[in-house]
Amino acid sequence: MSMHVTPSDVLRRAQAVGNYYGFSSLAALAASKKGQGTRAPYPDSINLEKLDPEAREVATVLKSIRDAGLAPSALTPLFVWHSNAAPGRPAPKNIVVQFHALGVEHAIADAVLIRAVRSFMGDLTKAEPHLKLNSMGDKETRSRFARELTGFFRKNGAILPPDCVACSRTDVFEATEKLIACKDGTCEIPSPTDHLSEASRKHFEGVLEYLEATDTPYELVPRILSRGSAWSETCFEVTVDDKLSAWGSRYSELSKPFFKGNFSSVGAVVRITLDDRAEIPAMKEKHNPRFVFVHIGDEAKRESMKIVDTLRHARIPLTQSIGIESLTEQMRFVDLINPPYVLIMGRKEALERSVILRERANHTETFIPLDSLVDRLRAVA
Repeated sequence: MSMHVTPSDVLRRAQAVGNYYGFSSLAALAASKKGQGTRAPYPDSINLEKLDPEAREVATVLKSIRDAGLAPSALTPLFVWHSNAAPGRPAPKNIVVQFHALGVEHAIADAVLIRAVRSFMGDLTKAEPHLKLNSMGDKETRSRFARELTGFFRKNGAILPPDCVACSRTDVFEATEKLIACKDGTCEIPSPTDHLSEASRKHFEGVLEYLEATDTPYELVPRILSRGSAWSETCFEVTVDDKLSAWGSRYSELSKPFFKGNFSSVGAVVRITLDDRAEIPAMKEKHNPRFVFVHIGDEAKRESMKIVDTLRHARIPLTQSIGIESLTEQMRFVDLINPPYVLIMGRKEALERSVILRERANHTETFIPLDSLVDRLRAVA
């Protein structure tokens, strides 16, 4: 369904949310690497025609990241956002916005991505997004679940739609999706979370713990499945009424052929249909934010995810890099952005609900309770 927003609104909202959650524009990153990348075909193992629509969109972005000469790693993960709409060009009929976190195995990447997508969609529609969540697990889990579904269709074939039963003989996951789509309530479809491997169970529990710790509302929905082999672990949908929808999941196997090394990847694809297809005007250049948030430890990272929306709504110009664990790498990020102020939170500050404000020009530090953080930052912003 189309919405009464403009393509410029979409890009501005993506840019703003990206800044606060640490997602950089792929276009800007590629421009900074101009001349360092090399265009190359898709890897031989990637067949776009065999991928589902969301996986095709993700593969296109992965190729752009690789061609730009960008190289994510576990030490320096890459958080990016991208859109097929661009300033100076007519808006496409269907705008696609993607958010990706590459190089973070920890469940925090899923949680940050989900919160960024929810914030983006909520900002566009001025409504509360609805998050539905499930997990398809790893390869071991998918194989186990496939056997369970095969048995389900054999046992209940006489009372299930014939086309679904016929499809189950060649692709049991596609057959399950068809059964879900026809809303056949005759039988209870098995849930993939009942068959998770130990590693997948721990990862999914980690995602849910982060969502609960950051007061992110969600609904567990066993009927959300990822059929394609490109997806694994957490899968989710975010919807706003019938106006906007997003799909997201881990996709480490899909990203592996594009980059050296083996690292985790998670992403989300938001599809937007707009009536306005006029040329998108140039966006104003944004100055570097005055604050960079540095956090040490899980408690601080969880707290930072809650704080960021408060600061965003107060329009405090801030960015951070939640996916980077190393304090040294976070300080390198600070040097790159070169803000006048740094917010620092460790475990002690998180438990005391406070933050350290460091003025970089003179190295003075001030302890600020979170309850008064917005007012204090406004005074120096």
